[in-house]
Amino acid sequence: MEDIEQTCASLRAQIAATEAQLAGLKRELQIAERAAFDSQSQETRSGSGSSKDDMKEKVRQWPLLAEEYRRYGRQMIVPQLGLRGQLKLRSAKVLIVGAGGLGCPAAVYLAGAGVGTLGLVDGDTVESSNLHRQVLHRSRNVGKLKVDSAIGYLRELNPHPTYIAHREHLAPDAAADVFKDYDLVLDCTDNPATRYLISDTAVLLGKPLVSASALRTEGQLMVLNNPPRPVGDKTGGPCYRCVFPRPPPANTVTSCADGGILGPVVGTMGVLQALEAIKVITADETQAPVPPSLHILSAYSTPLFRSIKLRSRRANCAVCSAEATVNLDTVRSGSTDYVFFCGSADPEMLLRPEERVTPLEYRELHPPTGGTKEGKQPTMIDVREKVQFDICNLENSINIPISTILASSNGSGDAKLPPWVPAELATGESTDPIYVVCRMGNDSQIVVKKLKELGLDREGQRKVVDIQGGFRSWREQIDPEWPNY
Repeated sequence: MEDIEQTCASLRAQIAATEAQLAGLKRELQIAERAAFDSQSQETRSGSGSSKDDMKEKVRQWPLLAEEYRRYGRQMIVPQLGLRGQLKLRSAKVLIVGAGGLGCPAAVYLAGAGVGTLGLVDGDTVESSNLHRQVLHRSRNVGKLKVDSAIGYLRELNPHPTYIAHREHLAPDAAADVFKDYDLVLDCTDNPATRYLISDTAVLLGKPLVSASALRTEGQLMVLNNPPRPVGDKTGGPCYRCVFPRPPPANTVTSCADGGILGPVVGTMGVLQALEAIKVITADETQAPVPPSLHILSAYSTPLFRSIKLRSRRANCAVCSAEATVNLDTVRSGSTDYVFFCGSADPEMLLRPEERVTPLEYRELHPPTGGTKEGKQPTMIDVREKVQFDICNLENSINIPISTILASSNGSGDAKLPPWVPAELATGESTDPIYVVCRMGNDSQIVVKKLKELGLDREGQRKVVDIQGGFRSWREQIDPEWPNY
């Protein structure tokens, strides 16, 4: 067995070395082709010692390499692009923040279109749960940095652009230094704090911004700070703060891991980001910019898309108005605190240690044989959404989705408890314990507090606790075969 593992490891190392060598050769070929082109152009301009026939050939100066004409020809014959637009793409420098579900398709189409320099910012590594939507990554790259995985694919797709890897999460103290060398920024991230940081930095450095988001079956797209006028200039395009002056409550922000995402939905939004980026780069400067809009995709609605016109810059915007309080110094120094501004929902601090039990502690108190050290029969409430409950659940558990709990009131008239409380818990004087479980151990804490507020702990006589770490910890401590979705 050890010999087989060593052989596999050796083969993987050889493949990695070969891929690195191939990437190096491609870069050398690209440099050589450009050097040959520059040399030919210089000889053509000098024209010394040339016959008339030679001069006819040398005067015919083509701005692109022959291979580039073949590669980009189909898009160059589109009237809105043309040779002029292709040359703009080749000289453009685009930064993509996030190499995930949005960044991958955006990068594919920008690299394919011939953007001259493409930078990617991401500090995460590839996970198998990414692969259904993050189309640049492969199963063999699980555990590899996303930017390296992405750039490896992009170089195979198109060796002409220059690819720059920023192997870290975007931080306020470094954002301006990362942005300064690029012409256009794409926000392909998934959390509010980073979105505000990206928008603020783009405005302060005069960079147009293409921003998108996606969750479950819906997506949103905006082109911001376009045109990128100086701070205080009312003719400039609105920024992210103009559209969303206040962030959403922290406890309402849902990630793809918690809320889910359909691959084609986030892929569509990433492709549209690439399209908008190409439009911004190749725009005719003599024409007025397109009025800003918020484009919304709803995959299960008819029509699929709708657009909402956006207002111009807000007169009291904190970053792009004449009354701005955010500047590069406040961003770099941290005095503009994005985490504080967006709030931090820290569910780990909601309950005291005695209000939580680990899966192992629960199993010791209530073994699967049916006996119980507490002498009482527990009630297990699973607060995941029904679609998750249907994937896998504990026997005899009760499903009460947290969305139902948070959306309901305490009832009306003489009803003391809301309708979602099970009858066996709402009536009688039972003190049998109540356990609450969710996927990650976050929502369960909210529900424990809610149950206690409703008095279901019988003034401390009944144990109401959550399963710490949820089903993620259940899988680690109790059942390794529990589905890891």
